Amino acid sequence: MPGPMGGMRKGSNRAPEKAKDFSGTVKKLIKGYLAPYKIPIIVVLIFAIGSTIFTIVGPKILGNATTEIYNGLISKLSGGAGINFEVIANILITLLILYVISMAFSAVQGFLMTNVAQKVTYKLRNDLAKKINKLPMKYFDKRTNGEVLSIISNDIDMLSQNLNQSVTQIITAICTLVGILVMMISISLEMTIIAILILPITMFVVSKIVKRSQKYFTAQQEHLGYLDGQIEEVYGGQLIVKAFNAQEKVEETFDKENNNLYHSAWRSQFLSGLMHPLMNFIGNVAYVGVAILGGFLAANGKITVGNIQSFIQYMKQFTQPISQIAQISGMLQTMVAAAERVFEFLEEEEEIQELENPKSTEGLAGNVTFDHVEFGYDSDNIIIHDFNAKVHDGQKIAIVGPTGAGKTTMVKLLMRFYDVNSGGIYIDGNNIKDFNRGDLRKMFGMVLQDTWLFSGTIKDNIRYGKPDATDNEVIEAAKAAHVHHFIKTLPNSYEMVLNEETSNISAGQKQLLTIARVILADPKILILDEATSSIDTRTEIQIQSAMDNLMKGRTSFIIAHRLSTIKNADLILVMEHGDIVEQGNHEELLSKNGAYARLYNSQFDEL
Repeated sequence: MPGPMGGMRKGSNRAPEKAKDFSGTVKKLIKGYLAPYKIPIIVVLIFAIGSTIFTIVGPKILGNATTEIYNGLISKLSGGAGINFEVIANILITLLILYVISMAFSAVQGFLMTNVAQKVTYKLRNDLAKKINKLPMKYFDKRTNGEVLSIISNDIDMLSQNLNQSVTQIITAICTLVGILVMMISISLEMTIIAILILPITMFVVSKIVKRSQKYFTAQQEHLGYLDGQIEEVYGGQLIVKAFNAQEKVEETFDKENNNLYHSAWRSQFLSGLMHPLMNFIGNVAYVGVAILGGFLAANGKITVGNIQSFIQYMKQFTQPISQIAQISGMLQTMVAAAERVFEFLEEEEEIQELENPKSTEGLAGNVTFDHVEFGYDSDNIIIHDFNAKVHDGQKIAIVGPTGAGKTTMVKLLMRFYDVNSGGIYIDGNNIKDFNRGDLRKMFGMVLQDTWLFSGTIKDNIRYGKPDATDNEVIEAAKAAHVHHFIKTLPNSYEMVLNEETSNISAGQKQLLTIARVILADPKILILDEATSSIDTRTEIQIQSAMDNLMKGRTSFIIAHRLSTIKNADLILVMEHGDIVEQGNHEELLSKNGAYARLYNSQFDEL
């Protein structure tokens, strides 16, 4: 959509999707999740049918009361006994009992179906939560966070709500339709034929209106999505809008989309609003026909007055289950489409987490070898061509190079977030593919440029990598990361709760906390990916000292753009286009006057 600076953004609203494999998805849902609850579902079916039957017979019994009153009045006018109120009272009591039983049946089937739906939803959410931790990183590379979250939240909620409503409603609607038709025929076949004749007329009118209004509803959703997206975009980019004096342009774009929304919404709402009066008109015409025929039949003694009243009540109810079935079919399509997306997620290829005979990581020193490593996120686009390096335990290795050279990718390969296309990575002579992924990753401590903290106390965030750490260990780790003094100045100190966006501390302070977390975890191998990028120069000097102490005796990989931070590295690997073009220590590389020297001098010139 047109944004404040003329960009395009896709709206979040969309029309309900249809399932690609409706029957296949329904079978998966029944076999995998509903089958354990077949007894409660059968009970739901029985009670739903029972509730409908008791409701349907009501108008027929009420008609008997009307007939009794009519006959009593005629009898009174003829000098007879008049209305027998005892008979009428018995009829009404019977009717009340039937309605109470129907309500009780509805309550029981509603309770059971809600219980089934929520248990199915509970299991699906558990399966999704387990699944998400087994998926490879390449899955998330191809999808936005919003897509994944939509499956876990929106699709599950859609499935839960529609499963609870649609199953009982479709049973009730079908039973009601069949039951009403049977009751109408039992009263008068001739009147039933007239009532049924309205169906094709009604369906023709409804289909024409739906077909005409559907395109306007679709346009309304699209324009609403564009409008919502523009409001969100402009609201989030107010600083840029004002800085570039783009207010008028933003307002023009909004007016245009708002005008489009107005016209599409007006047409769609007007056409959908026609549905009710047209249905009423057709129904009223049918009532007239039924009333005339009913009066004729009553005059000839073929039907009672009460039966005419009952028939008209049934006739009023006759179109309701048809409309309900049409509405439920849309709900079912939406539900199955949501279930299909959930099952597609659950069927995604998983990472192999556990090996049959994995090697142990116990006692490993931390020697790392990259042997002719080749890798590409896409097989057609190789970004690491022939990476070779030998790292001895306890060494501090810096990986430098321009953006896109493959620095961070090498670290992701080392921790097996991705597997190499060819070649191998070895720790103490063992291929990393011979370890369970979980065991392998326990050897590493990682501090990334993009910090990650969760909503909780500062103490719990530091303790994340070592849940059994004592309070004293947490404090010592914080001191080593030079963040203890800052924490003590906060309200509640280590018990201060970080909010959901962790916006109540600065970016640099977040980074210090993540460094403290790694210090506490005490890993064999350290990975620092732009670990000090969010920290001011003064704090960086303090952190560098702490990190030097931390890295003693541990193999450490440091990815840095600021070359001043890695002068004392044992080995510096200079990467360009996925290959190591130079390696050596700081002085050696400067003396070569090559790629490293160019990078270093460019930063020095900037200063």
